[in-house]
Amino acid sequence: MSANAETAGRAPATSSMSPFERYLTLWVFLCIVLGIALGQLAPDVFQAIGRLEIARVNLPVGLLIWVMIIPMLLKVDFGALGQVKRHWRGIGVTLFINWAVKPFSMAVLGWLFIRQVFAPWLPADQLDSYVAGLILLAAAPCTAMVFVWSRLTGGDPVFTLSQVALNDTIMVFAFAPIVGLLLGLSSITVPWATLLVSVGLYIVIPVILAQLWRRALLNKGQAAFDAALARIGPLSMAALLLTLVLLFAFQGEAILRQPLVIAMLAVPILIQVLFNSGLAYWLNRRAGERHNIACPSALIGASNFFELAVAAAISLFGFQSGAALATVVGVLIEVPVMLLVVRIVNRSRSWYEAGACAS
Repeated sequence: MSANAETAGRAPATSSMSPFERYLTLWVFLCIVLGIALGQLAPDVFQAIGRLEIARVNLPVGLLIWVMIIPMLLKVDFGALGQVKRHWRGIGVTLFINWAVKPFSMAVLGWLFIRQVFAPWLPADQLDSYVAGLILLAAAPCTAMVFVWSRLTGGDPVFTLSQVALNDTIMVFAFAPIVGLLLGLSSITVPWATLLVSVGLYIVIPVILAQLWRRALLNKGQAAFDAALARIGPLSMAALLLTLVLLFAFQGEAILRQPLVIAMLAVPILIQVLFNSGLAYWLNRRAGERHNIACPSALIGASNFFELAVAAAISLFGFQSGAALATVVGVLIEVPVMLLVVRIVNRSRSWYEAGACAS
């Protein structure tokens, strides 16, 4: 094991979540209320912010997204890729769920619920945009929060790190083609130039910067690295919440007209989370993997890199789009739904281990 992999694999032993993580749903709800209120009180201010763009990239949001994403990518040690072969069956399940099942199942669920079941109650001009947002959400595997979920289930930290590093590596190359393919199959116009710019701005450049920063901090010692993560962690969450305030300032009118839109968008996301986590958990059991491998494998298949999804949706479709709103619904339900999955895999451990031993 490399020194970096060992240090990164030594995640905090505590099973508790930070206040920001634990109450993320509450903070998002408060951002919805605050954003809608500010958008109604000072619409000219937010329209001016919305015009601060270069090549369809909103500059304030671009900066906030970097503050969100780079601290999360600091936790990823690409040196852990050397550990992938140790649990190739669990890694295989993870890759199958994240890249062969998750985006495609969400495209199907989006078509079913947004274009069929809920279509009469949703604005007709936003149906395509809602589907696009759901696809963007599903095409971005979780990066940082999966460390929290894995810790809460006693997941193997080295396996968790290696699967995150591998997924992030694949995401650099696969995010744009998969999104482009599924948007095309859904008859949604793909702005390829903007999509590729988004991948460069919100995946490639942050990965490079985070890894350079990570190396510099680790050169000063593990204590300096841990202290830096502790300092910048709240900044990352604050940037996320401020982005949500901006987004809901633009989305306020649409939400006030149709307050149930958030609940309708949550349905396919909830079904997808439970389906993908359940499928990954069962496949690991059938493959005979240990429980502490199956848990992080199932959890990364269920959760999303919602910071990237929000950034891409805003870049591709704008603040006022249904796509941006759909990705934010993923943020809203992430914590309670993932805590439900954590509870299920923890309570089913005896069932899992009986089946895995028999395989």
